[in-house]
Amino acid sequence: MKEKALSEAAIEAITTGNATGNAVLCDDGLKRPPWAVGNTLLREYYDSEWGMPVRDERGLFERISLEAFQSGLSWLIVLQKRDALRQAFRNFEPDIVAKFGAHDVERLLADAGIIRNRAKIDATINNARAAIALREDGGLVEFVWSFKPAITPAPRTIAEIPTSSEESIALSKALRKRGFKFVGPTTMFALMEAVGIVDTHLIDSHRRGSSGVWTA
Repeated sequence: MKEKALSEAAIEAITTGNATGNAVLCDDGLKRPPWAVGNTLLREYYDSEWGMPVRDERGLFERISLEAFQSGLSWLIVLQKRDALRQAFRNFEPDIVAKFGAHDVERLLADAGIIRNRAKIDATINNARAAIALREDGGLVEFVWSFKPAITPAPRTIAEIPTSSEESIALSKALRKRGFKFVGPTTMFALMEAVGIVDTHLIDSHRRGSSGVWTA
């Protein structure tokens, strides 16, 4: 994969280990968190998608599924396999995935393009069924967004970004009671960051406040 050129400041931050702290000034004059400056795919994801509100069932189910597949792996691996995962899971349409059976599981386990983990595959199918069941109580989107906190973090450095919160712990417990799997507190906090429920963009990042959900 071809990498975009970085500013001298970005290169220095990464090579000296300072990339774990402040936002990095990139070649285009914009500041981004260290994880979003060294790879084209991550940078594009950060600039266009991460932290933007997801308020449709299919989209939110996909994000929950991808966060589950990411468990124990890097997010870059998930992004690299995202198109293959979408194809394998029929664009993460809950009504279709919920009908997957043993034959589909074997098909998925034989698909070298995706993350072949039986527990995560089973969880995705299970979670599709759980998402459908939630429609009787307002649906997945309303359920997940009801855990939006009153305030959002305002980190200046990576070290100040939490990995879980009272709300992500509560969401995790609530989803588990509804039958969901692979929805631990840390995974759910990552979901909340990814879909705009909280804004953990660094204060001096050019993306801070871009979701419209939070103003600062």
